[in-house]
Order: sequence, then C-alpha cells, then structure tokens
Amino acid sequence: MKKILAGCLILALSLTALAGCGGKETADTNTEAARNGGEKAPAVKVLEIDLTQEEYAFGIDKDQPELQESVNAFIKEIKENGTLDAICDKYFGDGEPTAVKSAKQDDSKDQLIVATNAAFEPFEYTAGQDYYGIDMEIAALLAEKLNKELVILNMDFDAVCLSVGQHKCDIAMAGLTVNEEREEYVTFSESYYEASQRLIVKGSDTEFDACKDAAAAEELLAGLSDSDKIGVQGGTTGQYYVEGDEDWGFAGLPAQCVPYKTGSLAVQDLINGNIQYVIIDAAPAQCITEAINQMQ
Repeated sequence: MKKILAGCLILALSLTALAGCGGKETADTNTEAARNGGEKAPAVKVLEIDLTQEEYAFGIDKDQPELQESVNAFIKEIKENGTLDAICDKYFGDGEPTAVKSAKQDDSKDQLIVATNAAFEPFEYTAGQDYYGIDMEIAALLAEKLNKELVILNMDFDAVCLSVGQHKCDIAMAGLTVNEEREEYVTFSESYYEASQRLIVKGSDTEFDACKDAAAAEELLAGLSDSDKIGVQGGTTGQYYVEGDEDWGFAGLPAQCVPYKTGSLAVQDLINGNIQYVIIDAAPAQCITEAINQMQ
C-alpha cells in the first residue's frame, strides 16, 4: 500500500486544512499517548475483520453483448498470464503505478468510454491530469486490446452504473460489487477481485479490540442506537450495509447512516467527532487510514 500513499497524503493535507482545531480531540490524543508510554496513538484505525464477502466486476452496457464477451475473455487472460497480479502488486506491493491518460470524447472516433468515480484509491484516483489505480490500468490495457482509444469520465459514484444504463458510457469500472440492483442498469463481467467491508474507528477507540470475527463485531454494531452515526461513501456497499437492503442480504444497523461524497471525507468527519464510525471497502479503508495517520 505504500506506493499509493502519496495520492492519499495530498488529499489528507487538504482535509486537515479544512478541519477545525478541536481541543477535546487534542486532549483525547494526549491521554491515549500517556497510556501508550508516550507514543502517540493513531488518529484512526481499521478493524481487521471482514464484515462482508464481495466480488468486484465491471458493469457493461446491456446493448453490447459482444463487449461483455471480449471483457470476460480479457479478464481470463490477465488472470492466467499474471498481468492482473502484476497490476495489483503496483498498489499493494513494491511495484510502480502507471499513469493512465484519457482522450477527449469524440463520437467520430472508435473509443472505449469508461465511467468511474476517481475517489476510490487504490482502484481509481487522480494525480494532476492523470488517472491511476487498478481499474484504470486494466481499462488502459483493455482499450489497447480492443484497438480503441480510451476515454475516462469521472463522475459521482451514484451515476456510474446509471450512465452505462443510459448508453452514455460503454463500461463502468469503479470497484463495483456485483449485485442484482445494479444489474437493472448493467450486465456484469466475470469478477476480477474479492473485496469486503471494514469498520474504521478512532485510534483511541477500544470497543472492538476484543472482536475475533465478524459475528462479534456485528453483535456490538447491533447494540448501537439511532443517536449513533456511521459514515459511508454514498451509493456504495457500505451504505446498503448500514441502512439494510433485502436485495443485498443486509439486515441493516440501528445507527444513522451518513453518506459522504468520498470515504476520505467520512474519515475526516470521524476524526472531527461528528460521527462515531466509518464503514467502507477494505482496500480504500487501509489506504485512507494510513495516509491520515501519517499526517498526524
């Protein structure tokens, strides 16, 4: 994860500048540091327990079955020849991320139009004018394979599948969990990544420290009340997990669900004391917490 911290650190810097200087937070941090023998506690931490089991796939225009066939063949190819592992190593290991550039949309050209939400590191994010991330590098290779020019359209996450369903984009590549509700808008490819939801808490929070599995964590979460607030990135699996959704198989939690435009904004509000917890996908959770803790 160390290779993607630079992008997260830039975001963390901007968020820190926007945050208020709360005296209570400073006092809490100092108290925790004293308990830790003088070592400063992290601002936030991730509960290392998978609350869900999910699969990511790409959402394809229903009117392009030939594209689905090509994408499935491509996913199989990059899995078998090690390309997918090599891309993931750039973001989770010692590899060097590759910048991906987007062409301007031009209906007169043969282009692959990709819908994404570039606020979901390490799967998609921006640095300057370039795109980075696991999905973005796959998108670049897919466009090359199809002999098409790559166009990336960055939008709110809620609009990603909708834009494909309205035939404004060919494919959604945005860390999408396979689900029947989204299949109203897109046809999913074969899965390419196993994911999960994880809980982020303040670094001084010990409530979940004794939890050994998801059942134990969910038992504590079930004891929350409607006065408790859990932050999520709007439109993601985390929101469905907190609010509850029959199609997703989630019973929901008794706490208030507070949607944010990005997971980073949710975590910053956790630090500011406006919410109690954040629930987001495991890889972004790790990236965000590591970057923010480095800034403390």
